[in-house]
Amino acid sequence: MRRLLLALTCMGSVTLSAQWAPFVRQEVPRTADGKPDLGAPPPRLPNGRIDFSGTWESRIPPSGRLGGPMVPNIGDAPPLAAFANLAQNMKDGLPLTPWGAEVRRQRMASNSKDNPDANCLPIGFMQLHTHSQPRKIVQTNNDLVIMYESNDGLRNIFTDGRPLPANDPQPWWYGYSAGKYDGDTLVVETIGLRDDGWLDVNGAPFTSAAKVTERFRRPTYGRIEIDITVDDTKAYTRPWTVRVNWRLGADEELIEFVCNENERDAKRLR
Repeated sequence: MRRLLLALTCMGSVTLSAQWAPFVRQEVPRTADGKPDLGAPPPRLPNGRIDFSGTWESRIPPSGRLGGPMVPNIGDAPPLAAFANLAQNMKDGLPLTPWGAEVRRQRMASNSKDNPDANCLPIGFMQLHTHSQPRKIVQTNNDLVIMYESNDGLRNIFTDGRPLPANDPQPWWYGYSAGKYDGDTLVVETIGLRDDGWLDVNGAPFTSAAKVTERFRRPTYGRIEIDITVDDTKAYTRPWTVRVNWRLGADEELIEFVCNENERDAKRLR
């Protein structure tokens, strides 16, 4: 039932042609045949920093916006994160503590029915990174905003130099995120997450003790690579890192997707 619900959720993303008429952005570099030149150099902000703006997909669709494999790694990289089972590409699996392993076992035993994604609630940062529905980044010198089509999610990352809050902030679904550049890499640190998070469909947990570090790179115009390190001493015996890759949908836009609109599946979950 859980996997069926996920499939139905993903099917909510219909093709772009049913929403906006095709529109060609003039600032996108093009090849001789008019297609986006995804191998061109990445754009930069007025302050010279890499600009991560664009509409991004975690999968390579065979047609339209759905289906296809995850965008693969290139060269030597941390294991590729997966949506359903985050650890499927990790040689030794996740370094779960006994508490973390038991939480994951219980979640899987109930067919992941309590996953926020199955209940039209905001989903965890890792599921947002790997979800088949796209996301759009809008960036300025001081702010980076990620708009997720999935469950109409919205995340704010401040790049204006402010520190992370040290006043025991109220936990948030997406936590509190601050970023700074290390050369052309944007390093984002996040704290203040809720205590009952899900990293994947199988229920790998994260807690309010977690600190997440994301290293965003845009090596070419059409690719983003994000190395994500989770440090959560309650759920894991040591910090661990996975990679998420995104491919640019240069002429695409998000559609409106409100999970709870006419949603009739949750009451049937067992």
